[in-house]
Amino acid sequence: MNKVIIYQPGKLVFGEGTLDQFLTDYLSLGLKKMYLLTITPVESLLVSVLKTLTEEGVDIKVNTEVLNEPSFADFEKILKDARAFGADSVVGIGGGSVMDVAKLLAAQLQSDQDTREIIGNGLLKGRSTYLACLPTTSGTGSEVSPNAIFLDEMDGGKKGVISPFLVPDGAYIDPSLSVGVPSAVTAATGIDALTHCLEAYTNKFSHPMVDLFALEGIRLIGNYIKRACKDGQDLEARTMLALGSVYGGMCLGPVNTAAVHALAYPLGSDFKVPHGLSNALLLPYVMEYNLESGVEKFAQIARVLGAKEGSDAKETAINGVSKIKEIMKECDIPERLSDINIPEDAIESMAKGAFEVKRLLNNNIKELKLEDIVDIYKKAY
Repeated sequence: MNKVIIYQPGKLVFGEGTLDQFLTDYLSLGLKKMYLLTITPVESLLVSVLKTLTEEGVDIKVNTEVLNEPSFADFEKILKDARAFGADSVVGIGGGSVMDVAKLLAAQLQSDQDTREIIGNGLLKGRSTYLACLPTTSGTGSEVSPNAIFLDEMDGGKKGVISPFLVPDGAYIDPSLSVGVPSAVTAATGIDALTHCLEAYTNKFSHPMVDLFALEGIRLIGNYIKRACKDGQDLEARTMLALGSVYGGMCLGPVNTAAVHALAYPLGSDFKVPHGLSNALLLPYVMEYNLESGVEKFAQIARVLGAKEGSDAKETAINGVSKIKEIMKECDIPERLSDINIPEDAIESMAKGAFEVKRLLNNNIKELKLEDIVDIYKKAY
């Protein structure tokens, strides 16, 4: 059995009323200069919390500039602003992009390391600034993971800073914060979380301890995502989706993702396709490619998704891929790259870009050559 290392937030709070718990915990620390990263649609939900913090003497700088997937250049601008403000704490309330920026910001605020020095795995020396993350979508699991992903404007690729120092001091998951998320975003981010779990479970470096998180995450997301998409006010569905997303985030540090994410990256960097949608478009086709190398595991995925049991494990596994496609269709997720106007003549260049993401391809249960990646893109087209 291979070694596994699992990093967890200093405190993880899950459930309704979590925002109030965050407020209590933050005030107990005696911090006075909060740099808050969030998004404009969420600000109205934070009015009473921010009012209480201000009344307690906390100076708050709110930044709502993180839109879509941030670049390192975007990050440097925010870092400069937070340093000028004199922040003694960083809080991220939003989706994965907001939380990724918050995580790296807290690490770099008092650091003498250049951001370029820490791109990669385990290069960050430490973090001295308090960090809390509160997700408003059920997707990235960034609130519990050691990863922060950015677009590198120098070469157009997506790159990660991966370090245990990026795991927040506090992760507060309140499903009610996600009730206003549009159906399309709920669907895409939900499939992103499902992909985290699925790729961890079928990973070359999978581990029985992480399998527990992965399988339960697959079960929860697979069984509740349709309800959450059809009725955003369905708090039970939102809660189960949020829990599945947390489990997906817990898979990211010890095991991480594989070929689906590697092939999704060029869609984001070249065509600005949202990360969750990129994963959704490729997931069934990468599953089909990998299936022969992990039949038993793919069959178990099919079972927890509620797919029809086949005459043998392979048939069950194939039914699981069909179930994934069915879920995405019912959630109105585009089925093919052509559906979102990706030009067919871009396949070769995308394949070359994906082939360079060795950090993730090396995790895949089945080796991919460049021509294999081209073939998967063509099948997804």
